[in-house]
Amino acid sequence: MVDSADRRQKASSVTGSQSLRRVLPVLLVAVLSWPSFPVWAANWNPLPDTGQTTCYDTKGIEVACPTDEQPLFGQDAQYLGEEPAYLDNGNQTVTDQLSGLTWMKSDDGTARTWQEAVDYCAELDFGGQSDWQLPTKFMLESIVDYGRFNPALNPVFNCKVSFYWSSTPHADNPEYAWSVFSDDGVDHWVHTSNQYYVRCVRAGL
Repeated sequence: MVDSADRRQKASSVTGSQSLRRVLPVLLVAVLSWPSFPVWAANWNPLPDTGQTTCYDTKGIEVACPTDEQPLFGQDAQYLGEEPAYLDNGNQTVTDQLSGLTWMKSDDGTARTWQEAVDYCAELDFGGQSDWQLPTKFMLESIVDYGRFNPALNPVFNCKVSFYWSSTPHADNPEYAWSVFSDDGVDHWVHTSNQYYVRCVRAGL
């Protein structure tokens, strides 16, 4: 005879199996739809310095950088990272010698929706290579120089004052994705139907 404890255990097992069957397809879709270019393809050891050289108060007014005993100590400008090191490869590509990522030196002058940007980079044959991808938000921000403005980018790159697409979707709303505004290097989530410029990236020198 099966007692009530056994019945509860079996019922729990069946419910758990059913839940797992419901969750697995969702997990599979999430894995398959994740951008194919992994963040860890880059070295980023060490991270490049951001280029930020000034300190600010709580109202955003530029001030002398505080000492370690003053409020607001520890701002970005007070930490010096590795100087960015870029190599112009002479074929309209630029290699970040800290991360190992190779970038398009310029966009192609065509504004695209987010999906068009993803497809463009995935199908791109450029600079003798065909393994280009749309960069993640983290990758795109890694070449921002916050010590510059209009554009906030190292002069080795050419760009327009515009948004540039990343492959990173908005976590809460799939109709939006992240972009970086080249004028000041700030990231923004924008509707995927908007048309912005693209700077594709690939791993390896």
